[in-house]
Amino acid sequence: MAERGALWLLSLLWLTFLSTETSAAKHVDKGSAAHPFSPFWLTVEPQDTLAIRGNSALLNCSAHSDAATPARIEWKKDGTFMSLVSDERRNILPDGSLLFTHVVHSKHNKPDEGTYQCVATIDNLGSISSRTARLSVAGMPRFVSQPSAASVRLGDSQVMACEVNSDLVPFTRWEKDRQPLELSSRLVQLPSGALVISNASEADAGSYRCLVENVGSSKSSDEAQLQTLPETGEDRKLELLVQPSPVAKVTGSSVLLPCVVAGFPAPHIHWMFGDKLLDESEGRVEMLGGGSLQIYNLTEEDTGIYTCVAENSNSSIEAQAQLTIQVPPQFVKRPANIYAHESMDIVFECEVSGSPAPTVKWVKNGDAVIPSDYFKIIKEHNLQVLGLVKSDEGFYQCLAENDAGNIQSSAQLIILDHGSGGVAGPAGPTPSAPRDVVASLVSTRFIKLTWRQPAEPHGDELTYSVFYSQEGNSRERVVNTSRPGEMQVTIQNLMPDSKYRFRVVAHNSNGPGESSAALRVATQAEVQVPGPAPNLQAVSNTPTSMSLSWDKPLTGNGEILTYKLYYTDKSVGTEQDVDIDGQSYTLTGLKKNTEYSFRVVANNKHGPGVSTEDVTVRTLSDVPSAPPQNLTLEVQNSRSIMLRWQPPPLSGQNGEITGYKIRYRKGSRRSETADTIGGTQLYKLIDGLERGTEYSFRVSAMTVNGTGPATEWITVETFESDLDESRVPDQPSSLHVRPLVNSIVVSWTPPENQDIVVRGYSIGYGIGSPHAQTIKVDYKQRYYTIENLDPSSHYVITLKAFNNVGEGIPVYESAITRPQSDPMDPDVDLYELFHAPYTPVPDPTPMMPPVGVQASVLSHDTIKVTWADSSLPKSQKITDNRYYTVRWKTNIPANTKVKMANTTSLNHMVTALKPNTLYEFSVMVTKGRRTSTWSMTAQGTTFETIPSSSPKDVTVVSKENKPRTIIVNWQPPSEANGKITGYIIYYSTDVNAEVHDWVIEPVVGNRLTHQIQELTLDTTYYFKIQARNSKGMGPMSEAVHFRTPKTESSDKMANDQASNPPPKPGPPGNHNPVDTGTSVGKSGVGGSESHILVIVIIISVGAFTIIVVVVGAFLCTRRTTSHQKKKRAASKSSNGSHKYKGNSKDLKPPDLWIHHERLELKPMDKSPEPNPVMTETPIPRTSQDITPADSGLESNPHLQQRRNSYRESVRNTPSSEPLPPATASSQASCPSEILADPEGSYHGSTTAEEEPSYSSNLPPHRSAHPHAHPLKSFAVPVIPASSHPSYESPALPSTPLLAQTGPPTHPHVVKTASIGTLGRTRTPMAVTVPNAPDVPETSKMLEDVDNSYEPDELTEEMAHLEGLMKDLNAITTAP
Repeated sequence: MAERGALWLLSLLWLTFLSTETSAAKHVDKGSAAHPFSPFWLTVEPQDTLAIRGNSALLNCSAHSDAATPARIEWKKDGTFMSLVSDERRNILPDGSLLFTHVVHSKHNKPDEGTYQCVATIDNLGSISSRTARLSVAGMPRFVSQPSAASVRLGDSQVMACEVNSDLVPFTRWEKDRQPLELSSRLVQLPSGALVISNASEADAGSYRCLVENVGSSKSSDEAQLQTLPETGEDRKLELLVQPSPVAKVTGSSVLLPCVVAGFPAPHIHWMFGDKLLDESEGRVEMLGGGSLQIYNLTEEDTGIYTCVAENSNSSIEAQAQLTIQVPPQFVKRPANIYAHESMDIVFECEVSGSPAPTVKWVKNGDAVIPSDYFKIIKEHNLQVLGLVKSDEGFYQCLAENDAGNIQSSAQLIILDHGSGGVAGPAGPTPSAPRDVVASLVSTRFIKLTWRQPAEPHGDELTYSVFYSQEGNSRERVVNTSRPGEMQVTIQNLMPDSKYRFRVVAHNSNGPGESSAALRVATQAEVQVPGPAPNLQAVSNTPTSMSLSWDKPLTGNGEILTYKLYYTDKSVGTEQDVDIDGQSYTLTGLKKNTEYSFRVVANNKHGPGVSTEDVTVRTLSDVPSAPPQNLTLEVQNSRSIMLRWQPPPLSGQNGEITGYKIRYRKGSRRSETADTIGGTQLYKLIDGLERGTEYSFRVSAMTVNGTGPATEWITVETFESDLDESRVPDQPSSLHVRPLVNSIVVSWTPPENQDIVVRGYSIGYGIGSPHAQTIKVDYKQRYYTIENLDPSSHYVITLKAFNNVGEGIPVYESAITRPQSDPMDPDVDLYELFHAPYTPVPDPTPMMPPVGVQASVLSHDTIKVTWADSSLPKSQKITDNRYYTVRWKTNIPANTKVKMANTTSLNHMVTALKPNTLYEFSVMVTKGRRTSTWSMTAQGTTFETIPSSSPKDVTVVSKENKPRTIIVNWQPPSEANGKITGYIIYYSTDVNAEVHDWVIEPVVGNRLTHQIQELTLDTTYYFKIQARNSKGMGPMSEAVHFRTPKTESSDKMANDQASNPPPKPGPPGNHNPVDTGTSVGKSGVGGSESHILVIVIIISVGAFTIIVVVVGAFLCTRRTTSHQKKKRAASKSSNGSHKYKGNSKDLKPPDLWIHHERLELKPMDKSPEPNPVMTETPIPRTSQDITPADSGLESNPHLQQRRNSYRESVRNTPSSEPLPPATASSQASCPSEILADPEGSYHGSTTAEEEPSYSSNLPPHRSAHPHAHPLKSFAVPVIPASSHPSYESPALPSTPLLAQTGPPTHPHVVKTASIGTLGRTRTPMAVTVPNAPDVPETSKMLEDVDNSYEPDELTEEMAHLEGLMKDLNAITTAP
């Protein structure tokens, strides 16, 4: 049991050390008994206090602790510690409270007034601070206004003024005739101190004065006489004696909103909260003093605008005020105690609520925490401490404050030693130091480190910790690998142009091992552009203007030349900008009551800097600038008319619509009647009208700012007599049905006798009986689709008209639904089906269809359709009960679904349309039983908007034979909402990285595939794609991951796979394809044996290859014929104008093409004919080092001469890929080149995977050396000149990423690859390496080569070959 407990505790420590998350840090070694958390908190904290001059005052404070030494209490005043050693007037009591024996306060000396805070400290543990408390001292009584003589009519109201200092109002009282005045619901003292006398009586006459008492000294105001007068009965205009003013209160308190109105007849006063009428029956609301509003126990929901409305029979008057309810700060989540180790990162969480939003600051051991590179405020209020050191221990407090109060909460941080908790030392060996730590990627703000496994891992699954610190700073941070075996990590959030120190530690089951040697790397410098402009503020001055101001950037990096202000109308989304010279600007011409977002970018001589965060502000509201839309009048009967309308267009509302005002008049009279509708109601029934009378109506919208313009007058006439509703309606005149597979479309016409009121229609249906289901529809409806029916079923359908008396006589019809296999499309034009062939009784005088139909596109989803009716008078005023039906559909052949809507006006707003879609619209008119045909169609294409869906079907595949190259394929987004103009591919090795840290690949046009080159082997990449149209970028697709192969394939591997059967897995020394399932980096006892086996195989293969080459050369020389001899002789006798370069006499000694992993290569020129569709991206992704040849090669002058000759021959050879080693092909009759691979074996270069290359002045398919012996030419073939077509033409667009050459690898040399930021990348120097041909050539390289040689020439060539073999042996046996 003891061993199991020790192992459990060791595992707990191990898991804790590996964790960098706060949630894990909180639980570091909780079981350790050596470092328990110390109970330490404040039991009593000081509260706001009002003191009286000359009296004593007490601020309470006491602390609780289990420590042996009691806490020491000190006090701060206005943030500074108080020195109370020799202070006789102020001293600290034993419990920690601060006592003022005698408060001092005068006009010019206020030593005691201020903000106080107590701090409790325990030595060697830490300190905690209390909330802050305000000590105020009541000033000398001072009257701002005093009561004056006044008179009041009996039953009316009057106010006696008495305004004193705001802090003395609670000490104010009133006297009448030198006797204390008892307040009541009729006699009310206002918050200002004034006295309200309502519903005055003769007993109210007398002498009044107000007094201030109990504040050290008393003071009374002047006396004023109030005289009562009899009521004369004459009308007096309503007058506001006192009106409410804006006020802020704390939750739970009470508020009195004054409203005193005088006038005759006595006004009736009521209050509105928003658009809601307040009622005293609610319990918390009470009316005092005839009109003032008292609200008790305030809650946050009471915030809003309160309106006092006073009205009598003559007029009305109103006043309003804003009530703001403040909520003191409250903790939603308090900071928690944390255990942690040094170098870890921790987060103290602190979440608060309150109104207004509280401000939060952090305190450590009583001192304010100043944000820095290692102390950061994240996620609004949380405190993050990076790279812990021992001195970070102590108590951390979160202090939240707003206008309603302040609170604090503390937590303790304990830094543990790695061996704490009584755990014994390591149970076994730990890993040695990780090897070859290098920075594979270096950017301005992140560095990617890679390393190799330790030489002595002492375990299989190792994890790693990377410790790093900024040079000159002792605070070290740690980042851990995400999974066992991973040997790379990316360090984020570094500073540009700064030096950092890195070291790596491996961990096995026994604990952390040795640390690697320190690696020093400097991040890249950023372009010196300005930082963000701080303190961006926007204030709306008028409904159409906005004032903006900002401060100068803290990091200007030189003189600021101009500022660019970007602003966006949130309702549209289009960003605009304006150049500004100063640090403030007033933007005019804005839309009213519209949200705008603003941001500012500073410019210096280097260009635009970092943008500020967006600030969103709404312009002020105003009266509506447009009338309501689509006002329709519907005569209900002889005495009532129903009005319906739509709100003004959004651009004309200019604020929240609070109601509508309806004005109407009878006939041609000028006198109008007004009616007001509150809220958002869009209809009104006007009743009590006269029979057979013409009425005109118009409607206007209202906001809090006033009433907007009214609609045009619309006239309608009430019926002379009402329709008959003393009996049920007649039978509908016709009923038609059209069966589909799962539905039946029913259409009908109304009863022939239209003098009887029809309120609606009742449809019954069922299989065999019409009484199974019943549906009721409106009286205006003429068709209905019964859905969710069974196929191939017999349904009986009945239709009845009904009114308030009952249902009329039914009409019956039956139908059989179609079978399931019926290809009939259910989405058919219902009106085309029913209104043309199924009209039962054609009207002899059909109505004319609407004319002049126009479709006006308003946005990406809204089109306004307008038309004219030739059957209306010239004024186009609708005075009867006709209505219009608008239908629309898209022009997409696969979508023939038609939608319809009815309206009683000459226009209709069609919404919820698809963006960038062509719609066709037509209109018809219906009046009673008369219906027109459809009008001519009008077309409109909705505007584009940003794509609302991401590209779909994203796939990533590896390019054949090129493991560092991948191809990304995708399909366009389902909802493109416009023409796709391009895509952006994001990819990263970290799926959780910020968007700005992903590498970006732009794709122009509507291509659906893209090629990315030079990726890192054995690495998982994540890809996202974003579509773009003319309106902007759509959402990103979900991340798709792809892992590149572990080993780079070569031409040799490709040839082996193409010409030989799949080999069995062999030892590491052979050239079989790498088994991806084989673990890498394992070490064991058999390691040395495998190395010996590799050496044996290399020597064997080398010897065998030399024999094959010699035999092949001998066989090739015997293939001469007499014809070839003649041709050879003729060739030798030709002069210098021969079309081939040189002759046999000009042949130089053979050039040796050495393909070695350490061969030093010169930079090559770029390809003379780049691919025109290639996508350039100047962001390198890998770093490759090609080191010089060894000293054995340099010491041999003959080989040195050949290497120089090789360089000369390949100097103009363009290539962007490393040279792959070639292998001997069984199909080649004679090798044309001999290569030396790193293992020392020789291979011919005429393989099935190679491509022919030619000298710049030779035509295609011709050898560069026509007279040379096949074994004599070791020069590198050359790509054709630009006049000839290029044979390297990939089908897909690619992103060439050029490898870099560098010096030999050294333990203290950092290999880096630069990654710049988007838009400011530095293009790396193009360094190319020659490559062997890629396409099949076999015998094509030799088809025009003269193979005929004379015996003396053959002897000479064999001598050359013998010297060559000696050189090769010297290379392979070199140490």
